[in-house]
Amino acid sequence: QWFANEKDDSFKSSIGQIYQTFGGEDLYPSVEEKAAMLLYLVVKNHSFSDGNKRIAAMLFLWFMENNGVLYSADGRKRIADNTLVALTLMIAESRTEEKDVMVKVVVNLINKDNQ
Repeated sequence: QWFANEKDDSFKSSIGQIYQTFGGEDLYPSVEEKAAMLLYLVVKNHSFSDGNKRIAAMLFLWFMENNGVLYSADGRKRIADNTLVALTLMIAESRTEEKDVMVKVVVNLINKDNQ
């Protein structure tokens, strides 16, 4: 009852934002970019009364899994659990003007073995 209670409509806004388009093109074209933005937005928007960082990390993993990109070809997670914890905390402590850098860091760490 106390965990994951939405405070307002900002969670719906976060979901909508990762699917935004401009001129018919996705602003976040890859699944990895969408996942990184989802993590960032859920952490920063404080949509829930409690557990925003935990919810954000869980949604990030759920989104990656449901889009078939959580695991690499050899069966390992593309982003380690301890890395996700560190990223989530880093995002929480970051300044708003650092958003693009935070998202790029997440995307680069997801793709580190695919470059």
